[in-house]
Amino acid sequence: MLNMAENTNSGANLPSGDPQLIALIVEHLKSRGLFDEFRRDCLADVDTKPAYQNLRQKVDNFVANHLSSQDWSPSINKNQVRNGLRQSVVQSGMLESGVDRIITQVVDPKLNHIFRPHIEKAIHDFLASDKGEEGASNLTCEADQQDATSSSATPKTQ
Repeated sequence: MLNMAENTNSGANLPSGDPQLIALIVEHLKSRGLFDEFRRDCLADVDTKPAYQNLRQKVDNFVANHLSSQDWSPSINKNQVRNGLRQSVVQSGMLESGVDRIITQVVDPKLNHIFRPHIEKAIHDFLASDKGEEGASNLTCEADQQDATSSSATPKTQ
């Protein structure tokens, strides 16, 4: 895993699209809590959308039908029934298509108006701070070199 403290100066020198630069930016976005914010924003909306309500109803019906066909006994292995049910739900394909519809209704409308501006600002801040830190460290080194080579003891003014 990349350590941002060690790699902040190298980000400005990496070409656009470089996997290391992308990893640094993603880590920066995570450290600012943007992904958590986006997740909370989407989860707050999800249960109000028709795609979620339809998927939930389909899954509830599927589970009820599956369980009604089970022969029940006190010695039934509930974990086996649960795993069989989980496999049947996954194999039915209803989750995949249902989740795609949920994404279309919940995430897609937020992409351009909410998520993209936040991401672009965070990337801009990351790249600006990366260049700023690099420039600041260069200025500090130059000032230290000038102080070391200076033979006169002139007072510094602010």
